[in-house]
Amino acid sequence: MSKTTGRAFENKKLVGELFTLTYGALVSQLIKDYEKDEEVNKQLDKMGYNIGVRLVEDFMARSNLGKCQDLRETADVIAKVAFKMYLNITPVVTNWSLANDEFSLILENNPLAEFVELPERHSDLNYANVLCGAIRGALEMLQLEVETWFVKDALKGDATTELRVKFIKKLTDALPAGED
Repeated sequence: MSKTTGRAFENKKLVGELFTLTYGALVSQLIKDYEKDEEVNKQLDKMGYNIGVRLVEDFMARSNLGKCQDLRETADVIAKVAFKMYLNITPVVTNWSLANDEFSLILENNPLAEFVELPERHSDLNYANVLCGAIRGALEMLQLEVETWFVKDALKGDATTELRVKFIKKLTDALPAGED
């Protein structure tokens, strides 16, 4: 391996670790600012939603992908392209519902939780809830309303982290009131 390639890998790892530590500091501050884990979860979801809304434009420009034809294709793009592009991981898409309107993303390693131990008094905290919000926000910009939530969390003793995504409905562009 050349020195340049080695340095690029080290820089990418350093940037990833800095992001992880910065996110940890953000969550720590939210815990101080809000009394209940549920409120922190809401704030993380809201932040993630806002990130997803803005990130989708960058994703579309960088990925050069067209419109997905169905939810299965959307799930694959989320896992294999979006997560890889922004978090350098590739979750497994699995556990499809019989109606094909719900699926799970299994994260073997959650980079947001890399240096984290969740205290017992915060057992209701969904530490990486920003991911749920980001998925929801990005898909809403693509005219898909979804619900997202944690099913399993490695920080709470589970072997892996599992996010569940449920399709609610296809959104239509609404005209402002009074316009036809």
